Amino acid sequence: MDNMDSAKTMDGCASERSIEKPDITIVGEINPDLILYGLPRDLPEEREILASDFTLTLGSSSAILAHNLALLGSGVSFSSRIGPDVLGKMCCQMLKRAGVELSHVVRSKSGNTGVTFILPLTSTRRILTYPGAMFEMGIEDLNIEYLGTAKHFHLSSLFLHRKLSPDIPGLFKEMKRRGLTTSLDTNDDPENKWGDVLENVLPWVDVLLCTEEELAKIAKVKAAAEHVSAKVPLLVVKRGARGASAYTEGRRIDVSSLEVGVTDSVGAGDSFDAGFLHQWVRHAPLETCVAYGNLAGALSVTRSGGIEAFADSAYRKSFFERYWQQGKLVP
Repeated sequence: MDNMDSAKTMDGCASERSIEKPDITIVGEINPDLILYGLPRDLPEEREILASDFTLTLGSSSAILAHNLALLGSGVSFSSRIGPDVLGKMCCQMLKRAGVELSHVVRSKSGNTGVTFILPLTSTRRILTYPGAMFEMGIEDLNIEYLGTAKHFHLSSLFLHRKLSPDIPGLFKEMKRRGLTTSLDTNDDPENKWGDVLENVLPWVDVLLCTEEELAKIAKVKAAAEHVSAKVPLLVVKRGARGASAYTEGRRIDVSSLEVGVTDSVGAGDSFDAGFLHQWVRHAPLETCVAYGNLAGALSVTRSGGIEAFADSAYRKSFFERYWQQGKLVP
């Protein structure tokens, strides 16, 4: 877009209530996930291949985080950009039902909302993303004054914000100047460059969240955790079935995962972020924050997609009552 006249605040999906001072404000991408199950690892050309099942649900790391974080009870506002289409509206409606404040989601007059196709394999998955409107979001789409009213600022999918990228370090710096704490989940870099924007933003990041694989790519050295943890006050590494680790002030805290039946790992890391940040902004002990992240991640994998287990309120409540007692994970 050339200027703000070519876009408008999302009508029809705006929240019924405005959160004046959110606990956490998130800048990120919104798109649906279409997950196709039962496909072969190698897909032949010029043949119609039948999937065994599918899920169409809210996708994108930032939106899954916002959705699940709001359902945990945090006040969440979301700033993003979508296209003038049914997919963007569908995603916003899902976020709205979870209680996410959406008055700062911008709808462009042209272009499309992005979409991700996920093909789960036995232990891995193929991920195909059309970026759409997320590549078009710029600093002019963000209300800095409103972002600054929150307690905490978060950004996910660092390398998918092509237009916003040059302004991301300055955005984090401004949030810190206004007294907010900050967190970043880089997610993957589709170009596998792990470039300058990451190094430039780290001085203004309080909490860096990443997977083991992402950590290795960020550090580019064998002693990855020690190298990266020296650059941020708190590094949190998600290790899947082996739990998670937190590094701060020369200390390492390891918290085991919760063993549950895995239906789908899509969104598990984003759900971990939701659980962790929900406790962290409430100044809970660090071990509690990591354990609650593991709990949220475990809930996520028991249903298809990144939000379905959270969206079922009765199921979510019973799961937490079963596995979280007196501030601790119960095996």
